[in-house]
Amino acid sequence: MKKFFLLLLLVLLSSCSAQQSKINGVSFVGAPRAITSQEIAPVVRVHANWAAVMPFGFLKDLDSPTVVFNTKRQWWGERREGAKKTIELLNKKGIQVMLKPQIWVWQGEFTGNINMHSEENWKTFETSYENFIILYAKLAQELKVPVLCIGTELHTFVQTRPLFWKALIKNIKSIYDGKLTYAENWDQIDKVPFWSTMDYLGIDAYFPLSESKTPSIAALKKGWQKHKLHIMKLQKSIKKPVLFTEYGYRSIHYTAKEPWDSSRIEGNIDFEAQHNALTAIYEEFWPEPWFAGGFLWKWYHNHNEVGGKTDNRFTIQNKLAEKTIQSLYSTN
Repeated sequence: MKKFFLLLLLVLLSSCSAQQSKINGVSFVGAPRAITSQEIAPVVRVHANWAAVMPFGFLKDLDSPTVVFNTKRQWWGERREGAKKTIELLNKKGIQVMLKPQIWVWQGEFTGNINMHSEENWKTFETSYENFIILYAKLAQELKVPVLCIGTELHTFVQTRPLFWKALIKNIKSIYDGKLTYAENWDQIDKVPFWSTMDYLGIDAYFPLSESKTPSIAALKKGWQKHKLHIMKLQKSIKKPVLFTEYGYRSIHYTAKEPWDSSRIEGNIDFEAQHNALTAIYEEFWPEPWFAGGFLWKWYHNHNEVGGKTDNRFTIQNKLAEKTIQSLYSTN
């Protein structure tokens, strides 16, 4: 009888440990040139156990029907060759990968506004986008990548062409047997028609939380409550774990007012605000059983040359927030 209860206790402890395991991820920016294991070491030191690898396709403008991808004019890390090598290097260091092919529109136009103006152009665009995604679905299958993200912040495309997405997902599943997600912008998560076919409910979590210059952790957690209730309601309806396919904050004043703002302005550096915002999101979500984890935006290969005391961008590298994430990621 004593042996039975000991075995039961071990099973329960093992189950609790499995439930607590989270995706502590970084969004690994594609490098211009080939990298080595040396560039992966800082990711290990920050205790990340996952990384998003992000090859890119490009559009000339918001109504251009042709996705340009996997060309020699692109950075090494943004095409298939570089994505494959980067995944292999990460895996050798014990870091799992979400492969996340993304679209970039010329001059940084928002991908959610991609919209064709004729049925002919929609068909052309759909064929081009499918070719882009299928290339990386095949790579994901070849390398046994555990998660594939099939699109990022494409709400007009997703809502306007649901039959295309239904067919695309079926095609992907005939090629790739890992888990799927889609990364929707924080303000459009209720309008994705195919959530039920995904394994994760993917959210790019740039929710507005506070209008304060340097909001406290307590104020930020208070700011999360209405958004968290919204996410929980959707999660309960869809019955899929929530994954923050992107999350992050700039080291700048008012970082939580419009966290999506990536405009190139100088100064107003605020490392405390970034630290507080990252601590708040972690404390609010990582303990939740329905929450799978997230991918911090963003992480560069050339660690010693980025971030630092004059940088007000998203990266945590060589800032107070690097120690913040290192500590938070080591606890779960």
